[in-house]
Amino acid sequence: MVVLRPRVFVTRQIFPEALELISAAADTEVWPDEQPPTPDQLLHKLESADGVVTNIMDRVDAPLLESSRQLKVVSQLGVGTDNIDLEEATRRGVMVGNTPGVLAGATADVGFALLMSAARRISESSRWLQGGNWEIQYHPMHWLGVDVHGATLGIVGLGQIGLEMAKRARGFSMRIIYYSRTRKLDLESEYGLEYMDPAALLRTADFVSLHLPLTPETRHYISERELRMMKPTAILINLARGAVVDSQALYTALKEGWIRGAALDVTDPEPIAHDDPLLSLDNIVITPHIGSASTASRLETCLLAARNVVAGVQGQRLEQCANPQVYQAKGI
Repeated sequence: MVVLRPRVFVTRQIFPEALELISAAADTEVWPDEQPPTPDQLLHKLESADGVVTNIMDRVDAPLLESSRQLKVVSQLGVGTDNIDLEEATRRGVMVGNTPGVLAGATADVGFALLMSAARRISESSRWLQGGNWEIQYHPMHWLGVDVHGATLGIVGLGQIGLEMAKRARGFSMRIIYYSRTRKLDLESEYGLEYMDPAALLRTADFVSLHLPLTPETRHYISERELRMMKPTAILINLARGAVVDSQALYTALKEGWIRGAALDVTDPEPIAHDDPLLSLDNIVITPHIGSASTASRLETCLLAARNVVAGVQGQRLEQCANPQVYQAKGI
């Protein structure tokens, strides 16, 4: 009797080591193009798939899950799962894997680099220089930025990445204040953190760094009201999801000087439109969602996602599962 191997579809090229893990356990197809599969293409590929390795740009919604009757596991390359209908996946007995713990350090490195760049006008002055504008070799009143050392960093969302930002801030002798849904008394004691409610944090911080999951409650968490609370000298850093910040309100705040600057590794939408007004501003730094883009971090992310999808197609518990309540229904 012939035993059919499970089928796994991978929506992006990933590290060969991760593909080898998947291919050893399942017939594996990898999307060959640089551009992601369209929703219709993804739907077609999943009609006969047992597992899929997804990216945050892939929308796994109720209609797709409805048509993917054979699907056992969705393995996300990343921590956030706002692109996946977790409730519908759980209802259908589909396990959803994610990759916490392997990208926090790399993402916080980029976050602190963005903070430094915005504070000391690194990207802005580099663009100016590369445009052939450096005629004055030194002037005491040119390119003035703000100090990072000794300043106050406000962290909104003290998860793994938020904590890594706090660790880096300690090296710059920063005062670190934070808001999280639950107080972290042990971390306050260990790292010298101060808990504040959101309004007090926004009014106090020189730098506000966002590390929130995107949910209906956190969409436009930072909008006009919150931006007007911030100091006119403050800088906003967003490493979470683009829609956590109201982009139109942020443009107005930067244009009119409600705040000093912003540094974003995420935008709303992604990719950002080439004519988005934010791109016309000098007092903003924007990178194309590169937070986890170190070789070591991305390799570990791919390997964890591979182990998750292999476990899922074999009917086993995942190494990291975003909807563990599904186990009870599946009896595993």
